[in-house]
Amino acid sequence: MHAITIPEPGGPDALVWAEVPDPEPGAGEVVVEVTASAVNRADLLQRQGQYPPPPGAPAYPGLECSGVVGALGAGVTGWAVGQPVCALLAGGGYAERVAVPAGQLLPVPAGVDPVDAAALPEVACTVWSNLVRVAHLGKGETLLVHGGGSGIGTFAVQFGAALGATVVATARSTKHDRLRELGAAHTVDYREQDFVEEVRRVTDGRGADVILDIMGASYLGRNVATLADGGRLVVIGMQGGRKAELDLGALLAKRASVAATALRSRPLADKADIVRGVREQVWPLVESGAVRPIVDRRLPMRDAAQAHRLVESSDHVGKVLLTTG
Repeated sequence: MHAITIPEPGGPDALVWAEVPDPEPGAGEVVVEVTASAVNRADLLQRQGQYPPPPGAPAYPGLECSGVVGALGAGVTGWAVGQPVCALLAGGGYAERVAVPAGQLLPVPAGVDPVDAAALPEVACTVWSNLVRVAHLGKGETLLVHGGGSGIGTFAVQFGAALGATVVATARSTKHDRLRELGAAHTVDYREQDFVEEVRRVTDGRGADVILDIMGASYLGRNVATLADGGRLVVIGMQGGRKAELDLGALLAKRASVAATALRSRPLADKADIVRGVREQVWPLVESGAVRPIVDRRLPMRDAAQAHRLVESSDHVGKVLLTTG
């Protein structure tokens, strides 16, 4: 088979379409014949040599894919060769085939294009596990989503609105109309506006009950200032750095909390549990049309360098997909 390899870390041109050995399914695994994969920020970091795959994961980038079941490993039940699926991966999605633990497989939701299904597993698992399991976002609360135009952001905006939250999203102004179409009640241009002031303005000074943050250090102080009493800040990315000073007094005064989570490094049992929750609670929303995959464009997988340049520019809305066909 062929896959996108990284002979040496570097810029987008470090990605090389090359012939590699076919994967074999181990016990409890399924080989997926890949139709499409999606580009995530973690893939850019892996290409740069800053985010190696977990032990035992394929060396190729790609945290999610769609396709059909090609082979079953020992002990796998409930799946059949030829069945359309999508999957949460620890790596290896940028390839024609990938072996994945059966617990990380999902059926393609009814009504979703099999290619576009590649845009769902990583964002659905990330958003659901953080907004529901960690932050306990409730109906009538205010959710602030940073990076609203990203794959995570476009999904979180829709999912938050579907849960009955009032969603505020930060993004470039060119993306605001699309985010409002997806369910954002308010949008903030992070380059021109102070999101702390804007959130306070639209909540009559109360603040955000839940913040889903991809920036990390550079936003920490302002995020805490934005939280309502009893608010919950969930950090899922570090695009703005790793280290910052935290004012514990401000947290205590608001009875607020800060959590930080990662999906890729979780044990297999944890991932399987999250996938089950997504299938039970998120897939019905997708099949009803309340939440849908947002795809900016599709590119051939061999053109992964072009896709990485696009994601680095942040000029896209939603996911950029890589197709094998």
